[in-house]
Amino acid sequence: MNGIDVREAVTRVHHEEWARVVAALTRRFGDLDVAEEAVAEAFATAVERWPADGLPPNPGAWLTTTATRKAIDRLRRENRRDDKHREAQMVHDDTPPEPLGAVDDDRLRLIFTCCHPALAMEARVALTLRLVGGLTVPEIARAFLVRGTTMEQRITRAKAKIKAARIPYRMPSADDLPARVSGVLAVLFLVFNEGYLASGPGTDPVRHDLTTEAIRLTRLIRALLPRDGEAAGLLALMLLIEARRRARVSTSGELVPLAEQDRGAWDAELIAEGHRLVRERLAAAAAGAAPGRYQILAAINAVHTSARDIRDTDWSQVLALYDQLVRLDASPVIALNRTIVVAELDGPEVALAILDRLAEVLAGYHAYHATRADLLRRLGRSQQSRAAYDRAIELAGNTGETAYLTRRRDQLR
Repeated sequence: MNGIDVREAVTRVHHEEWARVVAALTRRFGDLDVAEEAVAEAFATAVERWPADGLPPNPGAWLTTTATRKAIDRLRRENRRDDKHREAQMVHDDTPPEPLGAVDDDRLRLIFTCCHPALAMEARVALTLRLVGGLTVPEIARAFLVRGTTMEQRITRAKAKIKAARIPYRMPSADDLPARVSGVLAVLFLVFNEGYLASGPGTDPVRHDLTTEAIRLTRLIRALLPRDGEAAGLLALMLLIEARRRARVSTSGELVPLAEQDRGAWDAELIAEGHRLVRERLAAAAAGAAPGRYQILAAINAVHTSARDIRDTDWSQVLALYDQLVRLDASPVIALNRTIVVAELDGPEVALAILDRLAEVLAGYHAYHATRADLLRRLGRSQQSRAAYDRAIELAGNTGETAYLTRRRDQLR
């Protein structure tokens, strides 16, 4: 096996096995630091040894065994196990092998630990990407535009808080599970959104690495919790948005709005998978299972991706879905998005009157001013539209969106 093949094999195994091995070691040793460092060393050893020895028949078992030995070596070096009986028990672990389902539970425990509500949201995101996703600290730091040392400190403090607060490495109780799952999905959606519309002025407009990782982790949650409707809904939502990625940025680096995108460039395979998940959730809703926020958002995106042209969009259906969503999530951002649909059905003047009611609460949100600028432009109020574009450009952080808004402003007479 040549060097390129080895790197590809390690990368593939990394994605498949990282979370499972970290979770297994965390369960065994009860220490996230020990688990993370041991698994990282095991993968480094794989890069060194696999070119000469070949890919092992069971890479996951090889990594688990190697990482376990690394963890034991570290614990011995640090003299954390003075009790000789416990050390012997640790070295000669004769616990019967657990069935595959317990391995899956280990990964779920790890995810729920990383996304514990006692941690700040940025810490949850960082820990999830590091311990579950296996991203390096510099990769996570680049994604969220902070220095590597800052991100390292953030992760270290989060793990210290888990230890100090004795946050349990276990699944939530049945009563707590729905709320805790929603917290996990919120973290994954935040990661996806940062990739879908990167907020940093020095980054690409769309971060494919982050959207891909968010989708991969959501697939994992979907596989581990197949009956959770919102996990399926979030996966469908991500797939239907990701399907449009190639059409979202022009050759000049501008973000391309939905109405102007080349729909022939959309990924038909991702759209088909997203539509299948939406149909499954619609069938569940017909059987009495009330859809959640992500399921409704996925259904909205299914309507958009079903239309062969923007003029074919069933705006009445989209509005009905937004009305349903508002009853679940009356946030100003949802109200803003609903206003855009109202403009398509009832015209820009009606939409602007609704939008103006959100002025105070969304004064610092660039999309509010961008939407207002577009409605004013359509009404021929160019001077006011220009001022709204100026404010949107001032607040926008995405390079592609800033370029698009600047061009639209400069087209005004």
